[in-house]
Amino acid sequence: MRNPFRRRPAAGPAAPKGRRPLARRVIEDGLVALLIFSPLPAASVNEWSVFIIELAAGLMAAAYILLEPKPIINEGLAAALKPMKAVAAGFFGFLVFQIIPLPAALVHVLSPGAYGFRKLYAPEFARARFMSLSVAPGRTLQAGLEILAYFIVGFLLVMTVTRGSQMRKIIHVLIGCGVFQAVYGIYALAAPEPRILFYRKVFSLDSVTGTFVNRSHLSGYLEMIVPLAVGLAIARMNLFSVSVKNLRERFVLMMSQGVAANLLVGASIVIMSLAILLSNSRSGLVVLVFGFFLFTGLSVLAVGRAGYRELWVRNFIRGTVFVILALSLYVGIGSTIQRFAMDDLLHEDRPLYWSNVVGMIRDFPLFGTGLGTFAAAYPAYEKRGGPEMLLTHAHNDYLEYVSELGLVGALLLFGGIVYLAVKAFLAWKERRNPEVKGLALGGIVSLAGMGLHTLTDFNLHIPANMLLFTVVLSLTLIASYHRKA
Repeated sequence: MRNPFRRRPAAGPAAPKGRRPLARRVIEDGLVALLIFSPLPAASVNEWSVFIIELAAGLMAAAYILLEPKPIINEGLAAALKPMKAVAAGFFGFLVFQIIPLPAALVHVLSPGAYGFRKLYAPEFARARFMSLSVAPGRTLQAGLEILAYFIVGFLLVMTVTRGSQMRKIIHVLIGCGVFQAVYGIYALAAPEPRILFYRKVFSLDSVTGTFVNRSHLSGYLEMIVPLAVGLAIARMNLFSVSVKNLRERFVLMMSQGVAANLLVGASIVIMSLAILLSNSRSGLVVLVFGFFLFTGLSVLAVGRAGYRELWVRNFIRGTVFVILALSLYVGIGSTIQRFAMDDLLHEDRPLYWSNVVGMIRDFPLFGTGLGTFAAAYPAYEKRGGPEMLLTHAHNDYLEYVSELGLVGALLLFGGIVYLAVKAFLAWKERRNPEVKGLALGGIVSLAGMGLHTLTDFNLHIPANMLLFTVVLSLTLIASYHRKA
């Protein structure tokens, strides 16, 4: 079998300049269409919209198989991706293992929790000779296909985005989507009969939610795009350039990149930041501030070898952070601070949810309850009772994935994500190209912000946000290793 990560020589005649093969057009335009579509129908939380994501991923995968010659990725990126073949095979093999029927005696040994759960709740348990490790294998299959679609999108990005223009195009599309969400959400806030595009808005009428149902999920979506926009601005203004020796030269270089475009990117950052604040999401405010300060720290680290440049970048970034936060906080801080004051976090129900989920993990330590089965298994662990306490998500993605996948599956999933993020960060530290440095930095901050936010929410169980996270992770890796041909 051919190794898809191996560097390939070009084969066959080149396509006419300005024209792309049909298969390449399907992949590139399909990715853009998917990014535009996914947040619009209530963040794609309905089954029909998830099916469209899966169908699009399948069609693009077929186009990639037919694409000849395959795009060439650089050797550094290929080497970084090599261990991921085993991780991906292990993870999806693990999901199959959760689903397939096993002898009941073997399930009793491997997962006493799954055996005991079926004994309590399965009507035909006494006659069952085979059962799965997943307490609801149909849901695991459904969730597994969804995860596979995200994996395909990430694979296609890594294997086909080989030029800087492609990276910038995707980031421009994402910024456009983020600005639309922000502007539409602010408009709906003032509308007499607000809607979530296709649906009447019922929840969070006092908050900006865009086309999302939950304000924290809109906040999570924008939190991943704002750093990309800041990274693009840094790249466009050449803040990491080591060849510019004084303020005048740097100013001329910045202006040469297009004043109007730079102003548009800056305005986009402010608009999306305002929308996060007007969403009244407490986690959104924390992550927004965290992201800007992380930019400051990493920017100083990026130019730490040159004292005068370090001072310039530090002062510029600090000034930018101050202006953005001052404007944003002036407009939107009041209602968000009110939420901090009105809701004593220690009296919320989330610590109770998390305690219950820890009980699930204790009973299903190695193999979990099955991917996508949280809503089916959690009621058995709810201590307070009542239909209003039945959760569909744990409000902590880490705990939820560990409860569903067990330590084995969670290690494969999170281990793969952390491995790619760390490889991207280590590669970024060694780069000197100012454009690459800026674009990759935006992705690194975006991933860090979502990693923080997901401690108190379930953004990575929202299809639009999980798709975006996959794209950001892939783009960050691509940018960190990108070298011009």
